[in-house]
Amino acid sequence: MATQDQAAVEKLIFRKTNGQTGRHTAITPGNSSMRHLAYGRIILNALKPTESFSTGERETGLICLSGQAVVAVDGKDRDLGKYDAIYIPRDSSVAITTKTSVDIAEFSADVANRYPLQIVRDAEIAKDPGLKFTTGGPGCTRHLHMVLAKNIEAGRLIAGFTEADPGNWTSWPPHEHAAMLEEMYVYFNMPAPSYGIQLVYNNTEYPELVTVVRDGDAVLMPSGYHPNVSVPGHRICFLWAMAAHREIADRQFGVVNVQPGFNQGASGLEAGRKN
Repeated sequence: MATQDQAAVEKLIFRKTNGQTGRHTAITPGNSSMRHLAYGRIILNALKPTESFSTGERETGLICLSGQAVVAVDGKDRDLGKYDAIYIPRDSSVAITTKTSVDIAEFSADVANRYPLQIVRDAEIAKDPGLKFTTGGPGCTRHLHMVLAKNIEAGRLIAGFTEADPGNWTSWPPHEHAAMLEEMYVYFNMPAPSYGIQLVYNNTEYPELVTVVRDGDAVLMPSGYHPNVSVPGHRICFLWAMAAHREIADRQFGVVNVQPGFNQGASGLEAGRKN
């Protein structure tokens, strides 16, 4: 039984996904429980200043976590700075170059249709209370950044990031959306000794996952409730990315089922929904 339990856990968490220079794909439908969603990291510096790839049948979102880069899509250059993002259509050629260093999170999902290339600037998100907002209450205050969400046209992909106040829970009240969306969290900007605790469960008596999470770890949520908590004195910060099961139709943020017993109020995600 212990071996089976360990195997199940290994399908839900991938450690230190930010440990390699260049472009490294950590999670795909081929090596995980995800049906559509894939995630990788593109880390470039003076020793490895360029990387190129093709998107194939997958729509792709790049979110710049630190540094600066030039992203050329089908030969046309776009600059990316910290927390800027770019949505890249399927069947595109991509080249990324930095003159200094850059750390980029790459998310993708298979799509049948081709949607337009779109640039998302962090400065513009900051001006929109429907894209950058604080939610929760005592013990569960967090700050959401909707990066590739209702502000762009896409088929399956939704992505952004959350910062929690120290010692606070996020994804609270516990909620799930497995009928519409699969999801993953990728922890970043959590220098040692920061850590958090992540849960994934359909039944609190028999959780599929209870684990410590640190910078670079990725946790998958193919189903179930998925709250987490930061430790006192340290915040947690994580990217979240979702892929809709039905292209376009299920691409909806904030449509969730709150865990019975915790559903006395709102989910806290209402500001991020489409109007």
